[in-house]
Amino acid sequence: MIPTIRQLYNSSFTQNKYESLVSWIEEQYPATLDFRIAETPLFISKQFTTEMTETCRYILSTIQETSFTALTEKAIPDQFRIEGPEEKPLFMAFDFGICKNESGKLIPQLIEMQGFPSLFAYQLLLDNAFRKHTSIPQGFSAFLSNWTEAEYKDNFKNIVLGAHKPEEVILLELFPENQKTKIDFAVTATLTGIKAVCLTQLIRKNKELFYEHEGKMQPIKRIYNRLIFDELQQQPLAIQESLLKIKGEIEVEWCIHPHWFYRISKYLLPFLHHPNIPKTYFLNEITQLPSDLENYVLKPLFSFAGQGVLLDVTNVQLEKIKDPENWILQHKVNYANCINTPDGFAKAEIRLFYWWIPGQSTPIPVNNLGRISKGEMIGTRYNMDKTWVGSTCCYFEQ
Repeated sequence: MIPTIRQLYNSSFTQNKYESLVSWIEEQYPATLDFRIAETPLFISKQFTTEMTETCRYILSTIQETSFTALTEKAIPDQFRIEGPEEKPLFMAFDFGICKNESGKLIPQLIEMQGFPSLFAYQLLLDNAFRKHTSIPQGFSAFLSNWTEAEYKDNFKNIVLGAHKPEEVILLELFPENQKTKIDFAVTATLTGIKAVCLTQLIRKNKELFYEHEGKMQPIKRIYNRLIFDELQQQPLAIQESLLKIKGEIEVEWCIHPHWFYRISKYLLPFLHHPNIPKTYFLNEITQLPSDLENYVLKPLFSFAGQGVLLDVTNVQLEKIKDPENWILQHKVNYANCINTPDGFAKAEIRLFYWWIPGQSTPIPVNNLGRISKGEMIGTRYNMDKTWVGSTCCYFEQ
């Protein structure tokens, strides 16, 4: 996105450097890297970064309104309601596509958002890998809010652990050893000392939760939640019933409470009105369908990783939907082919990490991840057998 920096990076790139980068990561955490790393990071200008953070500031003003809880109460499916104080959304992520407006200017367009952790630990490793094996120019940082790597590590550990010992805190997932994000769980363990535990392995006694730790039953005081209920719902009934272990009153702290996954999500999009946020409507509230349906995309409210998205919407498809209250119709954004690579231009998406640091009045941006694509959509399944695509990080002009 910054032509001079892009040219310098491309000219200094070698396949050997890239292979060394990937090998170095695999050596640090063997048998955990389960997705493709792109050959390049993204270099983001000050202006573009400001446009994204100002859009996030607008969204956060809505989230912090006193009416927000009532506004998003219907977002939480009844079967996935979890007792316990929700408190503040400690972690948030905002996804922006890099698009072009009518005059040809590159602009950010909000794609999705989530009140849920992301690859917070792994992205630190990836930043180190790019700096170690490629040429990252001076004056660019993966961190936001003028943070250093040390500040990032300290705050991450403090938020995840709260006031507890590492063994009293778990990272909760469903079959964590099989998740594509398992490398993030491994780096999280390095940074915080906590263990990834499968929902099915939890042991409940009355209102307390336990897990097996070093041969004994260890009480759980706090949960760093990485469990996505939509994925759980796709499992056999016997596994789905594991949810009962965390239902009802339990004596545990949530980091972050599961309800925020639903409150800060696609459900919020129809309530937001901003130039960098595509117009979005609840399907069941549309009285007259747009005449230009080809310019819209249909998304299920409760899904993840792009599953269930319909890019080419027709009236016939809409008529077949039996639960329109669970779908949104969103104006399409046109990703710009703006990343110049040796084998053609690519499109990209930027995810900004926001954390609500205890004692601060509002969440702040702290880090990021990037995704590069040459397919119809962003994501691994749309970029098979392509190069200069995949997971990456962004370096922001300081």
